[in-house]
Amino acid sequence: MRWLVALAQALALAFALALLVGCGGHEARTLRVRTALDDGAPRAAIAALNDEMDAKTDKDLPEKLEGDNALLLLDRATIQQSLAQFELSARDFEAADKAIEMLDLSKNAADTIGKYMFSDSVGRYQAPPYEKLLINTLNMVNYLEQGDLNGARVEARRLAVLHTYFKQKLKDESSPVLGLGGFLAGLVFEKSGEPDEALRWYDAALAHKGFDSLRRSVRGVLAQGAYRSPRLTALEKDDAPPPLGDEGEIIVVLGYGRVPHKIAKRIPIGLALTYFASSIRPDDASAANRLAAQGLVTWVNYPTLAPGQGGYEIPTASVGRSPLPVEEAVNLTAEVRREWEKLEGAIVASAISRLVVRLVAGEGVRRAGGSGDGAIIGLIASLATQATLTALDTPDTRSWETLPARIAITRVRVPAGHHKVHLSARGVSRTQAVDVPKGGFRVVSLMALR
Repeated sequence: MRWLVALAQALALAFALALLVGCGGHEARTLRVRTALDDGAPRAAIAALNDEMDAKTDKDLPEKLEGDNALLLLDRATIQQSLAQFELSARDFEAADKAIEMLDLSKNAADTIGKYMFSDSVGRYQAPPYEKLLINTLNMVNYLEQGDLNGARVEARRLAVLHTYFKQKLKDESSPVLGLGGFLAGLVFEKSGEPDEALRWYDAALAHKGFDSLRRSVRGVLAQGAYRSPRLTALEKDDAPPPLGDEGEIIVVLGYGRVPHKIAKRIPIGLALTYFASSIRPDDASAANRLAAQGLVTWVNYPTLAPGQGGYEIPTASVGRSPLPVEEAVNLTAEVRREWEKLEGAIVASAISRLVVRLVAGEGVRRAGGSGDGAIIGLIASLATQATLTALDTPDTRSWETLPARIAITRVRVPAGHHKVHLSARGVSRTQAVDVPKGGFRVVSLMALR
């Protein structure tokens, strides 16, 4: 009778696990959001996010920013920006920024990375460095759109803190996000009357991109500031442009497409051990090979990247009937893949390590069952234990899914006065009337998240 009771308990557990596995992780949770954006329905995407966060309207923050709510709030902030709801978007970015930690990608953090990125989906979301950079960078766009230089300066100074972290902790200044961030932060400080700070940021921007539309303006700032670098000194050889006088400037920021989001993937254990041999500890590889030979392990589950979209789009911009040449400021899809390649080996190694631990735990339970009827009970309990740990080992598919795949930018002088700016990408367009003051500027953006 005892083994019948054990069998009933195992079946009940299996049913419960079926419900658990059916949850599908973050990827399934945000499916409605991605589908709505694909359909060109950003308001429906925000409604889906509000449901997930238990927020009644776009104006409400979730009661708690624990778990995944901070990440969902980042998604909503990006979509609010695409709807030109800049004030609400800025509020969402700031709230999420305070709640999201940055993943430590220093060289001695491989174990932490693996532990975090695999089967820790119930913990607080930790953003890779490029996502933290983008929070402040995209929020600068929100404030510049509203003509709020004070708010934009706060975001620029937060970006400076992260820039220092990149240089001193990660020993890495290669993130192309710093090119876009430098362009915008330089603009903020130039228009705030801080030419030396502007030149430092412009120098960082030009280190990553050519930015043809920026170089002429930088030559003008060089005449006002003392900061120099070899790159800026070379620019100084060309004549500075005349002061703006009766002119002003229009700066256009165009985001389009969406970066690849994370999905769960299964691959045969033998393939995983071959592909990621350099990332797997020898004792884990040996144990996994033994278990595979016994037929106890056949697959490994881990998170990976889905295809991105919108990478081949050509956005357009014009002032009145005059087209503007826009240039790519950052390819975020390429940056997401670059960062992911750094992590993938550690993540698969962690998946295999957990697999070994799970099977060892199951084997221990089986042996504790003893012989006779106890052996049958032990076997059932062993299977139930392994099944439980397998169900709980759901790959962590969380990421900032609503980031544009690419962002383009341009800067142009125009006569002071009334203008109409028209922007278009991936079937989404925005026409914005602006009044450009003498010597002043206006920023107009479009985020086409399809």
